Amino acid sequence: MPTRVRKAVFPVAGLGTRLLPATKSIPKEMITVVDRPLIQYAVDEAREAGIEQLIFVTGRGKAALDDYFDIGFELEATMRERGKNLDSLEPSRSGFGEVVSVRQQQPLGLGHAVWCARHIVGDEPFAVLLPDELMWGRPNCLAQMVEAYEQVGGNIVAALEVPESETSKYGVIDPGASDGRLTEILGMVEKPKPGTAPSNLMLPGRYILQPEVMRALDAQETGAGGEIQLTDAIAKLVGQQPLHAYRFEGERYDCGSAAGFVIANIAMALDRIDVGPAVESFLSSRA
Repeated sequence: MPTRVRKAVFPVAGLGTRLLPATKSIPKEMITVVDRPLIQYAVDEAREAGIEQLIFVTGRGKAALDDYFDIGFELEATMRERGKNLDSLEPSRSGFGEVVSVRQQQPLGLGHAVWCARHIVGDEPFAVLLPDELMWGRPNCLAQMVEAYEQVGGNIVAALEVPESETSKYGVIDPGASDGRLTEILGMVEKPKPGTAPSNLMLPGRYILQPEVMRALDAQETGAGGEIQLTDAIAKLVGQQPLHAYRFEGERYDCGSAAGFVIANIAMALDRIDVGPAVESFLSSRA
């Protein structure tokens, strides 16, 4: 059996420029989808998948993320005094030592952000979740990947088919043999030039990686956009360790853009029995 995945890295140091001016004073990950901040969905996904330690790679102005998962003593005391139910706060509470934060002091890319967590990850496999990619499924995306990982081990990345015209926006895999939802990875390219992508399978922001990825990132080599790319580091493991793409069952919402955020709110609202009927009625009236 492969070593169990207990830790997850959340790169949350980005400036969120695509959502300005909202992100001028509020971390992108704290903007709500229906009634929960975006980071909560990613944390819920990790917890459901069996993750025990949540590692936030933060930057300046991101203290709200740590505060959110702390105990709100004054708020909870006031709610108790007024006889209000505290169940709605339960997802935002973290156990002792469950949330750990480390700073990414320079915006040098996703690979650099993950590398900043190397001392906390240590010598064991770990997951990476990009919170602005909201994945929705039952079971969730990471839980599906953990199940696949327990069968094949090595490194696994989530994969999603996109139109060929969009492949230049993402990391893309060079696929080998497929077995069900798993596809062997022969290589990876970050943001290939239009018309040069080896496939239309992109990486939507969920990874299960072996600690050797950190060793590859030690070189601090830059790639697309002059940044240290996680995709490039993973590609170095081809031929050294098992490397698969997993085509998950579920939906993906790109909450890094205004349109994607609105779509995510509508989709998640319609999935809720408490607010779904009202939203569906409103949409029907506007059709």
